[in-house]
Amino acid sequence: MILSEVFIGSDRISQRVKELASEISASYTASVSVSGTPLVIGVLSGAFVFTADLIRAMTIRCDVDFMAVDSYGSAMESCGTLKFRLFPKSDLRGRDIIIAEDILDTGHTLNGICEYLREHGVNSIKAAVLLDKPERRQVPFEADFVGFTIPDKFVVGYGLDYDERYRNLPDIHCLEDERDINRV
Repeated sequence: MILSEVFIGSDRISQRVKELASEISASYTASVSVSGTPLVIGVLSGAFVFTADLIRAMTIRCDVDFMAVDSYGSAMESCGTLKFRLFPKSDLRGRDIIIAEDILDTGHTLNGICEYLREHGVNSIKAAVLLDKPERRQVPFEADFVGFTIPDKFVVGYGLDYDERYRNLPDIHCLEDERDINRV
């Protein structure tokens, strides 16, 4: 596998996450006093960096919890089957939920998470995604807050990984198979 040059730099990511936090805060400011404190659920492991930066930039009070769902394993393609590994510890009934997810591609993961949350009686669900790949969508799903819309490329860095590697990179890079590059 070959790591490309920087695809989205850390400065752009930081600025966009602050903008998303502002959008989210503005959309919840009036409703927080009515419906209570929203619960941000970060989806592990890929969204842990995004979740941390997002909640620190939000200007409203929020609670935080996590869940872990696998759909990739060690592959570069989603297998479409979800495996829930960690469930939120918070009482979900009647809560307004903001899902913080690293990437929306096929839509299977976010759709499955939303089904789980609805089964647990949440009041509302909004999704904030760092990256959106609309051309990969297999299940109709639109995020409420989108950091960047990107083409169908496999990306790593800023929490995103390939087989648990590259999460620590501050920038987002494309990861390309050497065999594909040599065919050009």
